[in-house]
Amino acid sequence: MSDALLHKRFPELTDSLPYVRLGTSPTPIRRLDVGTGAPLWCKDDGRYGDGGWGGNKVRKLEWLLPETHRRGARTIFTVGGTGTNWGLATALYGREQGIETVLALVDQPMDDHVRVQLRRLENSGATVHFTHTKRRTLLTAPWLYLRHMRGRKRPYYLPVGGSSPIGALGYVEGALELAEQIAAGAMPEPSHIVTAVGSGGTAAGLALGLRLAGLSTRVVGVVVNDALPLDAPHIVRLAGRAERLLRSRGARFEPTGLRPDDLTITTDWLGPGYGHPTPAAHEAQTLAAQDGLQLETVYTAKALAAALHLDTADFFGAGPVLFLNTYGPR
Repeated sequence: MSDALLHKRFPELTDSLPYVRLGTSPTPIRRLDVGTGAPLWCKDDGRYGDGGWGGNKVRKLEWLLPETHRRGARTIFTVGGTGTNWGLATALYGREQGIETVLALVDQPMDDHVRVQLRRLENSGATVHFTHTKRRTLLTAPWLYLRHMRGRKRPYYLPVGGSSPIGALGYVEGALELAEQIAAGAMPEPSHIVTAVGSGGTAAGLALGLRLAGLSTRVVGVVVNDALPLDAPHIVRLAGRAERLLRSRGARFEPTGLRPDDLTITTDWLGPGYGHPTPAAHEAQTLAAQDGLQLETVYTAKALAAALHLDTADFFGAGPVLFLNTYGPR
């Protein structure tokens, strides 16, 4: 029997929407001591994942890997940057589920994180193709896709970050988990939850899941990727596709009515572009480390920098702010 909170809320999905537990829940919530006067909390999803990598990608894979089996595929074909957390998590957890991973990787600024990540990928069992640029990736992806067919079985193609409607269910689940923690007294209901936005699936899933859970918490998405359209309308469209997916698989609930105005999306912390560190990110990374929280400067440190600077009554209102840490090295 599935232990997914989404299945408990909508039992009619248990057979039509398969799920596999890959981490230990719930992830911890605590106050952060990072020098801000307003209450800033952290839900540490970096600790989620029982395999060789943790973080938000694992929650997506809990739905994507069973869907791969449901489709009869034996290979996932996906794309990312050379420092991809998504590609590494897919390779590690896919291997445990008997699924091969093929990656097309676009160059990003080389730093220690990328070097370490490339070494991890070498040991992950993934087949890696260095396509270098977005344009070359688009041109070669169809050929790579067909090259990795297994007999008549086609790979299951997944967009960057696993941000498909099914991948977004990972943070519908995460939002339901947060609602249970709030009900149990782990923290007051936050006015806002701040998360990095690299491909949109986490923010879309949160926005949908918070409404399904009956919370009024607002999502603040801190854009860290300038290669994709990641404004509020795009995030809401992905959330809407996930909502329609739930209905198509049998779930029955009133429409959430999510609108772009229900999210706050900011590009103010992106810096020169994807993978480029910023002084504010380095400062946030250092402050977090002093409080025992490990971040990186591509995603999570930029999101925390935004939370630290935007954490004012004028922006957030009366409630506490929750920072979602999605970085999970092992």
